Amino acid sequence: MTKKRFRFFLVVQHFLKITIVTCKSRLYFRKWLRRITIAVLATLLSVWGISVPAFSQFTQTQPNAQLLVEQGQKLYETGQLSEAVIILQQATDAFNLQKDELGKAMALSNLSLVFKQLGQWKKAEAAITQSLNLLKNSQLKTQNFAIILAQTLDIQGNLQLELGRTEQALDSWKQSANTYTQAGDEVGSIRSLINQSMAEQALGLYHQARTTLEELQPRLEQQPDSLVKAIALRSFGDVLQLVGDLEPSFKVLQQSRDIAKKLQSPSEISATLLSLGNTALALGNSQISQQDSISFENYTPLHCINRPVSTESLKYYQQAVQFYEEAVTTATSPLSQIQAQLNHLSILLKLQQWSQAQKLSSEIQVKLAKIPPSHTANYAQINFAQNLVCLKQATNADIPSSKEIAQMLATSVQQARSMDDERSVAYGLGALGGLYLENQDISNAQKLTQEALMVAQAIKAGDIGYLWQWQLGYILRIQGDVTGAIANYTEAVNTLKYLRNDLITLNPDVQFSFRDNIEPIYRQLVDLLLQPSSTVSSKSISQKNLKQARGILETLQLAELENFFREACLKAVPEQIDEVVDKTNDTAAVIYPIILADHLDIILKLPNKTELSHYTVNKKSREVESILEKLQQYLREPDRINDVNKLSQQVYSWLIQPLEIELEKMNIKTLVFVLDGELRNIPMAVLYDREHQKYLIQKYAISLAPGLQLIEPKSLQKVQINGLIAGVSEQRKIEGRSFAKLKNVEIELQQIQSAIPKNAELFNQDFTKINLQNQIKKIPYTVVHIATHGEFSSNPNKTFILTWEQLLKAKDFDNLIRLSGQRESSAIELLVLSACETAQGDKRATLGLAGIAVRAGARSTLATLWAVDDKSTAQFMSKFYQELENSKVTKAEAVRRAQIQLLTDYEIPYLWAPYILVGNWL
Repeated sequence: MTKKRFRFFLVVQHFLKITIVTCKSRLYFRKWLRRITIAVLATLLSVWGISVPAFSQFTQTQPNAQLLVEQGQKLYETGQLSEAVIILQQATDAFNLQKDELGKAMALSNLSLVFKQLGQWKKAEAAITQSLNLLKNSQLKTQNFAIILAQTLDIQGNLQLELGRTEQALDSWKQSANTYTQAGDEVGSIRSLINQSMAEQALGLYHQARTTLEELQPRLEQQPDSLVKAIALRSFGDVLQLVGDLEPSFKVLQQSRDIAKKLQSPSEISATLLSLGNTALALGNSQISQQDSISFENYTPLHCINRPVSTESLKYYQQAVQFYEEAVTTATSPLSQIQAQLNHLSILLKLQQWSQAQKLSSEIQVKLAKIPPSHTANYAQINFAQNLVCLKQATNADIPSSKEIAQMLATSVQQARSMDDERSVAYGLGALGGLYLENQDISNAQKLTQEALMVAQAIKAGDIGYLWQWQLGYILRIQGDVTGAIANYTEAVNTLKYLRNDLITLNPDVQFSFRDNIEPIYRQLVDLLLQPSSTVSSKSISQKNLKQARGILETLQLAELENFFREACLKAVPEQIDEVVDKTNDTAAVIYPIILADHLDIILKLPNKTELSHYTVNKKSREVESILEKLQQYLREPDRINDVNKLSQQVYSWLIQPLEIELEKMNIKTLVFVLDGELRNIPMAVLYDREHQKYLIQKYAISLAPGLQLIEPKSLQKVQINGLIAGVSEQRKIEGRSFAKLKNVEIELQQIQSAIPKNAELFNQDFTKINLQNQIKKIPYTVVHIATHGEFSSNPNKTFILTWEQLLKAKDFDNLIRLSGQRESSAIELLVLSACETAQGDKRATLGLAGIAVRAGARSTLATLWAVDDKSTAQFMSKFYQELENSKVTKAEAVRRAQIQLLTDYEIPYLWAPYILVGNWL
């Protein structure tokens, strides 16, 4: 099954009138619209209850004014907003006549809230500003004053968020929380901290939002079940979803829903159902994000994508649809219904259920026309317009027409301008430019994109600006302005670097959206840089472009790793591979293959040469990937040696044959590969030189580098070797998975003990997380060797190492190993992961291996791409450690010699080829 969808989609979170004033919608596939709306807690007490704390004071002196406030509240609750304005203005005048500043400030705050609901933004701002000015100048610093000030700041934060001024809203809620605390209002303080966390989410500060809510948990446990507690749990569930902890998110959201049901709160039940739907949707996305190959050549920020939907993904999508449908039936406001329906619509488009999508679109369009303007409504309009574009493309229907869709976007821009909501203006204009681009109106597309970019840059919204820099670069590219295109793509990449910490904490579909929203920019720029200049007669690529292309590739690979772990990977100061090659190893060359849509490029760095060499192989990416997929499959099948040699010879002809003369001339002994795409799934050792009937490992030592930088590379011979040896050989069943007995692990560990005299062992029952942690804390091991089941995956939650009692996930394993890095001079020199393998069917599974290799802080990692439970593994490891004892042998050469011995004894690549060295080859 395939799906076609527009990548501008939002996954909308909750907007609940009165009890929850929201503005949070989470973009499903488009990370860059994640800041759309955010759920804001403004309970009945804080909205209208500003009057409640002062009731006893007001009832004796201003009964008429107080009664007017209560009357205004009832009108607000019944939706009679215009009438509520009149009554509250009368209350304001009454408090003014009484010279009651606190009462007047309270009435003005409530008046601001009503103006906001009416979409009268300037009046809402004027009222809240007047209220705060009164409170600022008030001499009555009583408890009532503090409560009224805190609640007024609450309402101000609400308004600021609706206007897209998220940083200001965050500041208001911080002040509100502090003021509530000073006044002794525990519930009010909790409520403002919840809102604070939601503002942090809107700013992309997901880990910070998580910290805010985690610190709140002990206080919540002391509270009885209440609406505030339900909302806090829901917000926590949303944050867990946003940082990718999907299963815990689901459990917390279920707790929230149970409390909401107990309290019989339809609005909160609906909001939590929406959150549950979004988590189910994210779970579905996580199942399909790495299963397909993609050509990024024609990607734009507003490009409809086809992708297959797996059976497992379909199960989660169906569950999400059920949650969304329930959310609609229980919602208490039209906008709440629209948000759930928009998310439902996005799933229908992915599943190609066109007739149902058209029917639902008609319902959404009718409802959207009836809701008043707001920041949330603007984004809902933009979201809906993009859904319609994909639906229109898929069905070739002209209902609605492109003109009608453009009018929707233009209306959202006009409404945003009337609210001074510049973020919405920037999004809307850029989306409109994208629509013109889709319809081949290049001139208007360029004008609108430039205008959108100007707005984004004026408000310093880099998270919006990079999209339109990319779109503008694409527009210039198709017009043949390569120089202008490169300039704009480069600006987009630089903006992404600036946003680095933001981009690595994206929504739970971060890996999925990364490939749609981030990676295409890098690849399209590299493609432009590697196009021969029309001004150079030889059609060669300039050294400036080659170096920039190589740097862009490194930035992409680092971004991939940070995206994998959702936080910065490289803490230590790295060294450039070029410098290592030039200073310490004049027989090593670095090879950078780059897979592009229409050609395969190879950049070669030779020792002590300032200029890079460049070769182009005219092979389309689909042909390259097809051969690599088959080769990866055949390598795991012992009886396919002839097929392996045939396919690996083709890859050899692409990557090595063009370089042979230069490599031989420089007497190169070691090849360091910085691999791209699906090449990372193939052990370079197996590439076959048909002419000389030799595998590459028989000609060169080989190492892989996850980027152009290494962590403090040095030779293992310069340090004293002491090892921690661990493994599991017995059959285990953990987390519902069965792991077969590894009968040769015990032999392997015994042989390693002989090779490393100074060692400690954790075997079977002794190999636990706690024991591993204690050993690493106690002694600065230079070698850590682990022989156990393990799997590398593009999903960090599916990357694990088996201990006796549990699966150590990527981050757990990473944190354990990095304990040794607390002693700066004692980084692990060599981490060996034996009996592990990459996940089959996951085309980016080596991200898991590279992620562990880099984040573990180990200078080198030796691992297997597929598991081989055979005595050959023990032989390999024994020979490898024997060779390491030779002071003149590098790690890469030790691996080569061990593999050659296996190759001599076992001709089958399945047995000798899976071993790869990542990182420092010295």
